[in-house]
Amino acid sequence: MHEFDGDREAVIARARTQGVSTIVTVGIDLASSRAALKLAGEHRDIFSTAGIHPHEAASCGGKDLDEIAALAANDRVVALGEMGLDFFRNRSPQTKQVEVFEAQLEKAALLKLPVIIHCRQAHRELLEILVPWANSLDRKSGLGVIHCFSGDTGLARRYIELGFMISVPGAVTYPGAKDMAAVAREMPLDKMLVETDAPYLPPQPYRGKRNEPAYISITVAGVARLRGIDTDTVSRATAENALSLFRIPKKLEKGAPCR
Repeated sequence: MHEFDGDREAVIARARTQGVSTIVTVGIDLASSRAALKLAGEHRDIFSTAGIHPHEAASCGGKDLDEIAALAANDRVVALGEMGLDFFRNRSPQTKQVEVFEAQLEKAALLKLPVIIHCRQAHRELLEILVPWANSLDRKSGLGVIHCFSGDTGLARRYIELGFMISVPGAVTYPGAKDMAAVAREMPLDKMLVETDAPYLPPQPYRGKRNEPAYISITVAGVARLRGIDTDTVSRATAENALSLFRIPKKLEKGAPCR
């Protein structure tokens, strides 16, 4: 993200001092997916994703999708995405969003990679696509993550039943985030991730400012308070979930060189 162009290495250093051991930096279009992979190649503890966000679907062509798939074949890339549907902003025509989303799901199935899914005001349409896709796969868990999940607990359970994890952002610490708080409190801990979505959605103490990976500990603490358990338990569980979903230990064992 260009918001970190002026101090990216300092941001990474601050995250490490706060105990962040692994970062997944997410691509939202072809340019950012290339940049994410480049950054991952420069740091052993950073991995990347490659994908076309629904906002960028209108400008996405077949060659772009082919290059996204080529980037995703690199060992430093741990998922396809961010992809999905956004019928709130509608920055791309809905039909084009669906087309690009379905094409990326097809490539994820071929590459056997998890997906990172964005959804705003389109859960019905998203499930209409995801249910047959999930049922067509030979695995029934670890399919991906619904990122920055803002639905209710019933919807969260539906995605979990399909084989997805639910990711909780810093917004869970906002006083008005009632549904998000309920999800963080009630969903199985082994099906939950935490995320920053940096530079967006900082936790309450930094609301209105740029978010960054070092703040993840505040989100973890917020989830722990909601669940009535200690912070270390949430930290360990969500870290293990992320490492497992993105198969990062295997990539670290291999050295996962950028190529």
